[in-house]
Amino acid sequence: MRTRGVGYGLVAALGSLALSALTVPAASGTATGPAAGLRVGPPDPETLGTAVAAERAAAKGIVFGPCPDSEGLPETVGCGTVEVPLDYADPDGTRISLTVSRIAAAGEPAEHQGALVYNPGGPGGSGMFFPLVGQLDAFKGIARAYDLVGYAPRGVARSAPISCEEPSAHIKAPSASETYPSRAFKRERVAEARAYAEGCVRRSGPALRHYTSLNNARDLDVLRAALGQERLTFMGASYGTYFGALYATMFPSHVRRMVFDSAVHPGVEKIWYRSNLDQSFAFEARWADFRAWVARHDDVFGLGTTPGAVARRYDEVKARLAKEPAGGLVGPAQLQSAFLGAGYYDDYWPARAKALSEYLRGNEKPLVQQAAPKREWAAESENSRAVYTANLCNDAPWPTDWAVWERDNDALAREAPFETWDNAWMNLPCAFWAPPRQRPLEVRTRWGALPPVLILAAERDAATPYEGAKELARRLKGAVLITEEDAGTHGIGGGSNDCVNAYLEDYLVRGEAPVRRASCAPHPEPDPVSLERRLPQPVLPRPAL
Repeated sequence: MRTRGVGYGLVAALGSLALSALTVPAASGTATGPAAGLRVGPPDPETLGTAVAAERAAAKGIVFGPCPDSEGLPETVGCGTVEVPLDYADPDGTRISLTVSRIAAAGEPAEHQGALVYNPGGPGGSGMFFPLVGQLDAFKGIARAYDLVGYAPRGVARSAPISCEEPSAHIKAPSASETYPSRAFKRERVAEARAYAEGCVRRSGPALRHYTSLNNARDLDVLRAALGQERLTFMGASYGTYFGALYATMFPSHVRRMVFDSAVHPGVEKIWYRSNLDQSFAFEARWADFRAWVARHDDVFGLGTTPGAVARRYDEVKARLAKEPAGGLVGPAQLQSAFLGAGYYDDYWPARAKALSEYLRGNEKPLVQQAAPKREWAAESENSRAVYTANLCNDAPWPTDWAVWERDNDALAREAPFETWDNAWMNLPCAFWAPPRQRPLEVRTRWGALPPVLILAAERDAATPYEGAKELARRLKGAVLITEEDAGTHGIGGGSNDCVNAYLEDYLVRGEAPVRRASCAPHPEPDPVSLERRLPQPVLPRPAL
């Protein structure tokens, strides 16, 4: 799932702001474990191990103090750690520490509702910056009621980090990207994927098998207990909605309130091979949205008056970069990655269109600034890619026959050429993955087992297509779905849509939500000539997902 993982709404804005033993209720009919689905039966070793770890965490708590300089957080944020088992089937075995950040609630004691824990997705994204969200207008009411808590999931940053290759080798620029790859190009990328998968095992060792979405959900429950919360209040974006949904299925009685922003389709049959094909198909429509917007503003950008004309100018730039990379660093793959961002966040549209326009006029500087890899982020980017790969490859079976990948992606590229093969290369290491693969948990709850949860979704989101939000609402009984109609930004909570933000605050602060579904009109399209106002604020370093 080639998803940037970090929601546009609240995390993009953030970048500018420098218990008792756990049991699974019989009524939920759930159990957990590598091969568990929705079933009734005695708790398995991982469930029992989670109970042991949560009890220990509740007794120990988290001691918050000054954050290390490496976190880049202001003094207003406190940092600590929580210890979790590497393997929940062996809670007395190896333990790892997850880093946690917090800003205490800003309101009066009578307003306090506990901790709000956030995950930005990925896999591979860190939520350590999340407490700063309280400075944003859309979150000020929420920040009065809650301690804002972020954390780095297992494998990420200082939380028992994993690696698959040397950071210096991770950033390869300039590099090629073929929309309809040749046989020779395919052979080269297959070899790279195999070598990458082998590097993950070599550099991360036997621990690699324990970096999974199920363990991310179990870690979340240990964190809940360490924070002294009898029940969890959680907000997850993108991939964070998937292991949040696993948590809701595994521990429904431990849920207080949950927000799922831009939901992954939870169906077992989708995790993760099919969901990537769906994602690539959806990006074609979003790429068309961007080109149509650029064409409507030909007077500003001069890239053509039709979406087809804009596509031809893009292809022209791509061909020129293949011959002579911009700034010596921006080749076709870097161009593709930069414009994929426009498929996630429409606030990127003016900057990307301007860079393309300027390049064709002889000025390559804007394109180099936006598309060239940042060497100083190499280690962080490599770590994020490793976590992404480990979680997705461990979570579920993948086709191991290259012929299946080639057949499916060749066929899809005929309909959706923009992102198909680049997405396939991102995930191809899973075809050669050595650690044991799990069978995904069936996400589902029964009526009355889970408090109402809030799902936020943009109707034209490509990274997590809208059908996933509708399916999650069907499976989590009593869930409420809020739709931003005719919009495609990925991650909408805390963004520029006041209607969405009002539903978010009503739910988190007052526990109020519509009965089943509600809609919001789309946020305004970007202004092509007011770059200073419409450009997204600097974002946190993102996993290259």
